[in-house]
Amino acid sequence: MLVHPEFDPVVFSIGPLAIRWYGVMYSLAFLLGWPLLKIQARRMALQLTQDELGDLTMWILGGVLLGGRLGYILFYQFSYYWDHPLAVFKIWEGGMAFHGGLLGVAVAICYFAHKKKIPCLSLGDLVSPVVPVGLLLGRIGNFINGELWGRTTDVAWGMLFPHGGGPLPRHPSQLYEAALEGVVLFALLWWLGKKMHQPGALFGIFLIGYGAARFFVEFYREPDPQLGLLSLGLSMGQWLCVPMIVAGVTLFSLSRRRM
Repeated sequence: MLVHPEFDPVVFSIGPLAIRWYGVMYSLAFLLGWPLLKIQARRMALQLTQDELGDLTMWILGGVLLGGRLGYILFYQFSYYWDHPLAVFKIWEGGMAFHGGLLGVAVAICYFAHKKKIPCLSLGDLVSPVVPVGLLLGRIGNFINGELWGRTTDVAWGMLFPHGGGPLPRHPSQLYEAALEGVVLFALLWWLGKKMHQPGALFGIFLIGYGAARFFVEFYREPDPQLGLLSLGLSMGQWLCVPMIVAGVTLFSLSRRRM
């Protein structure tokens, strides 16, 4: 059995300003994602200047933050925020949902594509290989913070999370997600990004890959306490992955028909 190291969530402080690990991970995601985005744009021969890529990145950041927050409110804590509407703005208390962030990014990409008269699916293909970098770092941030732990287990690498996980060892599901949604999915999409040029193909594979990885890991991740398990013994995260996988299969199939 292992014990979570109980990292300090604050990296360092400057007066009243506290720099937290999760913020550092978000910053690293964009710093590492920027050169990868430029490489992928060259691969796809997209006629986007560096300034336009920078604008796209800012739109994506806005989509992640706004969509992620709204998604958490709608999918996970709607009744609470309905009763406490001002809590919507307390972003320092946490509360982000990947599926909401994905919808926010999709809206941002489509708006940007419309402005620049670029096919929306092409921008989706551009961004898809880069997203796993953010997923990897985000899940590492979850692990450092000792949050979103897994279900109880008796495996040798089960881990105690003293800040709320209880007295029993749990799966370090944050690291499972970091490996599958981050490392494995990035390797797959970066490799396929050299080969697949049909609009929507890469984005479709991303939706399938993330949806399948998240659906699998959710069997080892502790369900959200306010929701528990839903119909068929599945979590909210798993149910949200179902339409994601269906959309990915549809996109990929349509892209192959255009060949």
